[in-house]
Amino acid sequence: MSVMSENRLEIRPLAPALGAEILGVDLAPPLSEATVRALRAALLEHVVIFFRDQELAPPQLLALAGRFGEIAEYPFVTGLPDHPLVLPVIKEAHERANFGGVWHSDTAYLERPAMATLLYALETPPVGGDTMFANMYLAYEALSEGMRRLLGSLRAVNVAGKAQARQTREEMHSRRGTAADVEATSATHPVVRTHPETGRQALYVNLAHTLRFEGMSEAESAPLLDYLFTHQIQPELTCRFRWRPGSLALWDNRASLHYPLNDYHGHRRSMHRVSIAGDRPQ
Repeated sequence: MSVMSENRLEIRPLAPALGAEILGVDLAPPLSEATVRALRAALLEHVVIFFRDQELAPPQLLALAGRFGEIAEYPFVTGLPDHPLVLPVIKEAHERANFGGVWHSDTAYLERPAMATLLYALETPPVGGDTMFANMYLAYEALSEGMRRLLGSLRAVNVAGKAQARQTREEMHSRRGTAADVEATSATHPVVRTHPETGRQALYVNLAHTLRFEGMSEAESAPLLDYLFTHQIQPELTCRFRWRPGSLALWDNRASLHYPLNDYHGHRRSMHRVSIAGDRPQ
């Protein structure tokens, strides 16, 4: 455990691989520049940071997100009527599909994927509905030298309409879907990306969106991609966060994957999500 006394922030690592809970800060009022710098440093170090017992109405959530970068609109589901950049992520008690319920990196199918995401819990099930995160720095570093050399020369095609992802947004899309063309949305990115702030290399493929390697067919790509999809979510590379109302997670989408568990059928779960715009992966 480390303490950032100058900002009265206490940082409690959640797991050796990644993740830390931040104590001693109320995120609702405007934050000082020093506090924002401290939080950004914690995010870069721990990849995902968590806060408890926050009270964040949509305007406050947007204001908080804006301190970390430009806010981005999610392309396939509409936001709140009065705050369109705030995406309601709701699973009703009778529903079965869990929005985003597969290991993924947010909007990897865009030319400029989200840099980071904030997710705020309004209503949570009595048990279940946790979110898992995986560290893609460590996933890359755990590969052999030969594999790292091979992957360094590859680019991957990432699509929005891959079956594993499409199935997880069916119910959300039926309620709040937009006219955006899911099937036509794709982008090609390096399989290994260099983080623009830390300079570290991270594995940048994911089961939900990565379809194939550039210049190869899906069949040719599948053996290596299947290996990477399994490799990058080894338990030693992950942490698990249990939500309760008022909890907030902020993750660095450039160096992580996440997976919301779908183990709470019969209970309602309601969250607000805001995405922060990113750059083109290099």
